[in-house]
Amino acid sequence: MAAQPAPGDQLMFLNELTPIFEEFTQQPVAFLGGFFSGVFRLNLSDDPLKSWLEAQNGSEIYKDGHNTSENDKNKGPQSISID
Repeated sequence: MAAQPAPGDQLMFLNELTPIFEEFTQQPVAFLGGFFSGVFRLNLSDDPLKSWLEAQNGSEIYKDGHNTSENDKNKGPQSISID
């Protein structure tokens, strides 16, 4: 026989989800956009997503101080010296 969860356990579970529901109801488009980009592991700094976000916001929202072409070269292991 399976044990029935206590009524307090169900209430505690709903209390944990309350901030998620509040954020969804306040800004549903932003919430779903963030959820969608997280599920599909989209990089917000890549076009066309970057240009679409800039058009929606009216300004540049993602500023990355690194040059992406230099970062691509440094993805492998690097040697360091420790004194």
